[in-house]
Amino acid sequence: MKIGIRNDSLRFVYLPDQFRIVMFLNAIVWNANPEIISLGSFAIRWYGVLFALGFVFGYIIMGRIFKKEKIQPKLLDTLTTYMVVGTVVGARLGHCLFYEPEYYLSNPLSILKIWEGGLASHGAAIGILIALYFFVRKAQKPYLWILDRIVIVVALAGFFIRTGNLMNSEIYGVQTSLPWGFIFERWGETVPKHPTQIYEGLSYLLIFILLYWLYDRKGRKLKEGTLFSLFLIILFSVRFLIEFIKEPQVGFEASMTLNMGQLLSIPFIVGGILILIFYKSGKKKATN
Repeated sequence: MKIGIRNDSLRFVYLPDQFRIVMFLNAIVWNANPEIISLGSFAIRWYGVLFALGFVFGYIIMGRIFKKEKIQPKLLDTLTTYMVVGTVVGARLGHCLFYEPEYYLSNPLSILKIWEGGLASHGAAIGILIALYFFVRKAQKPYLWILDRIVIVVALAGFFIRTGNLMNSEIYGVQTSLPWGFIFERWGETVPKHPTQIYEGLSYLLIFILLYWLYDRKGRKLKEGTLFSLFLIILFSVRFLIEFIKEPQVGFEASMTLNMGQLLSIPFIVGGILILIFYKSGKKKATN
């Protein structure tokens, strides 16, 4: 740890092998190495590790839920398989078709090059919904039953993924004068930007805590679809609002009043409201 004082700012410098973080009075210079270990062409990246941790912790938490409800443990492995496939395929196709359709439709084989980056959370949400539809048909469980439970761990996974985005110095916000603004040196930025990865990540962590608390304390009293609808309303409302201070992810968004992320969030928010209203008026409660 090195601490120095300059006439124009107070600077704290931390210089391990993986990071270089510099804190000024009005900004944080961020230049994290996205690779944990690099051996020739092979590298282990923070994003990949954090993405995997989302599934690991999701597996543990869903295991507790299944045990509490006396669900066969083998169904958890089946659910995990469906979730991994639905998340990865949905996120990749979502990015390719929502954000860069012209390029990927002209170069379809590039869709398979997932290591080059490009995953969309809205696509992942659609992929998960489709995957879970096939899961419940196999498991013979109500669709809303699994949705009410899976959104708990999806919110937590969102926290890990946005932390991975921070380690990649990607998906950050517009310029800010706030003291916690980040200067993302890796991409040549010289002015502080909103660390929107942190804003979203912490929001998703709080949503996870709320949903898990509601399930753990009020599970038998909650009507079917309550947790799923709350997840849709809160998470995608947060995403919609934070998009106002994000840099455009692709060029065509610069001329849009609402960017692609916001347009894709609206149907999820509306769907959550409709589900909440519909099932609130009904009598059926969630089974626990």
